[in-house]
Amino acid sequence: MTDSIKNRYDFVLLFDVIDGNPNGDPDAGNMPRMDPQTGHGLVTDVCLKRKVRNYVGLKQGEQPLFEIYVKEKAVLNRQHERAYQALGFALSGEGGKRKGSGGEVEKARAWMCGNFYDVRTFGAVMSTGINCGQVRGPVQLTFARSFDPITPAEHSITRMAVATEKEAEAQQGDNRTMGRKFTVPYGLYRAHGFISAHLAAQTGFSDEDLALLWEALGSMFKHDHSAARGQMTTRGLYVFQHATALGNAPAHRLFERIAVNLRDPAGTPRAFNDYTVTVDESGPPEGMTLLRLVG
Repeated sequence: MTDSIKNRYDFVLLFDVIDGNPNGDPDAGNMPRMDPQTGHGLVTDVCLKRKVRNYVGLKQGEQPLFEIYVKEKAVLNRQHERAYQALGFALSGEGGKRKGSGGEVEKARAWMCGNFYDVRTFGAVMSTGINCGQVRGPVQLTFARSFDPITPAEHSITRMAVATEKEAEAQQGDNRTMGRKFTVPYGLYRAHGFISAHLAAQTGFSDEDLALLWEALGSMFKHDHSAARGQMTTRGLYVFQHATALGNAPAHRLFERIAVNLRDPAGTPRAFNDYTVTVDESGPPEGMTLLRLVG
């Protein structure tokens, strides 16, 4: 791996959804997540990180240095065991559990950072079972929030088949079964991200990793299509690069330079063109560079 990044970054991510459910809430029958007070739509940081993980795994083929730690059907303690075996540490204790000495845990932690892209990017708690320590990731994301309230639509759907003979008998020859799904007719969402050079130095998050992150954020929806999610697209990725590791300006001041407004404040947005995105590039703070990667 190359050296870790030396600059702080803050970024704004814009994406939209058309006739889809961007992030269902399992505690609410899989309805699109919403702020109950304002009606604005929400997409969790965990959901966005999942899409980045999926893209990186697809792009890199789950090869060493770019494997994914948190993925579908993963058994995390088996990954910890791989670290101990690769380093030649003994596995002992009931059920293979082992706390490990301080030196062993630190080396196992470094091995996990070096092997798994999402560990050195987003961090991980790896102290369960075989102890590989904890990692605080340099890349953090906020929840995404829609610019305007969303109005989820509930749809009845039919399937022209049943799963079991018992269901077929109950239907008396009519094999149609009913279901429901939720969609958002249209929503434009905004999330903020932060990248710490100091934490990157602890995990080995490099310029190569950073370039892959930008690529993933720009392309992650292209390979995440499903019947539930409708059409989702990255509409903007605006990156503020600081000249130093500590940074040259407060993040909130930088985010204020990206303004999104409805063309018709009295209208109902149904497409990205119903909004205007204004980027203030005048008089940037000293040492700041604005990178318009998408939009």
